[in-house]
Amino acid sequence: MNDYYADLGVARDATPEQIKSAYRRLARKLHPDVNPGPEAEEEFKRISQAYDVLSDPEKRRSFDMGADPYGGGQAGFGQGFSFSDIMDAFFGAGAAGASRGPRPRAARGQDGLVRLAIDLRDAVFGGERELTIETAAVCSTCHGDGAQPGTRRRRCEVCGGRGEIQQVQRSFLGQVMTSRPCNACQGYGEITSHPCFECSGHGRVRTQRSMTIKIPAGVDTGTRIHLAGEGEVGPGGGPPGDLYVEVNVNPDPTFTRRGDDLHASVQLPMTAAALGTTLVLDTLDGPQEIDIRPGTQPGEATTLRGLGVSHLRAAGRGDLVVHLDVRTPTRLDPEQEALLREFADLRGEDSPGARLAAPDHGLMGRLRDAFKPR
Repeated sequence: MNDYYADLGVARDATPEQIKSAYRRLARKLHPDVNPGPEAEEEFKRISQAYDVLSDPEKRRSFDMGADPYGGGQAGFGQGFSFSDIMDAFFGAGAAGASRGPRPRAARGQDGLVRLAIDLRDAVFGGERELTIETAAVCSTCHGDGAQPGTRRRRCEVCGGRGEIQQVQRSFLGQVMTSRPCNACQGYGEITSHPCFECSGHGRVRTQRSMTIKIPAGVDTGTRIHLAGEGEVGPGGGPPGDLYVEVNVNPDPTFTRRGDDLHASVQLPMTAAALGTTLVLDTLDGPQEIDIRPGTQPGEATTLRGLGVSHLRAAGRGDLVVHLDVRTPTRLDPEQEALLREFADLRGEDSPGARLAAPDHGLMGRLRDAFKPR
């Protein structure tokens, strides 16, 4: 029988870290990729077998007692020695990407996404809304354990409780042992003989939950509100994921939003535009007065500062832009027509001269220009 301690050049009372360090140093020196040739390959197999024995507490104990650590089987590189052990020796535990030991039953839950329709007023000022969602919650019977209360799980006979099955494959290094999750226990290492009747062993159930969410002032269609820890509870009663609420602002019959500004139009009689007047408008902030100066032209606009949408990530609000739609009367009684003709005669407009000029887009054109991207 080989002296595995001498093969690695360590004392018989060497610690696991000293054994791993010695193997790492020799493996880098003797690895076939670095030092090709049959002699180096044999040396690499020899130190790999030594590390396989001395890194396993049971095999090391058997070797120290003078017994065959492989139970009489033919020893060699790859017998009971996994590829992940080689990677661990080079780069540290877990370098091979395989999980060591059974995986935990509890896992983080998935994130959720729901859509919420709100009115323009809620987008301007913010508010609260009641939201009902379908989600996964911890099972009230087993409290996330997955087993029927009063029962026990048993160790998986297929993998021996390790949660993984080892498989020997041939490679250019010889025989390499790889690991995969055990199909019998799904990698948990234990089998639930009596799953919970309520959740069928999943540790969580589907349910509906109502919650009140705060809508920040200034949100717009497409804005997502992040609610940490309000998503689905994970399998096995694991921590919940997050919930994202995507906002959709319903169209408003009066106001049109452009950025954080609001736009609206008001009809103005020709006489009021000519003489000037004061209008009282119903805005989202309540009644507001605006002064119409004499001689106001169709398509002009007046701005009410700070009466628009709240800025989402800054203080203050946008503006309310009121577009003036000056209307010309289409039906006149005889008295009104006589007075209007007398007015035109006084202004010398009874026979106005005609001269071609650049076209005026009118009110609708000016409104379109106002909403064009700049």
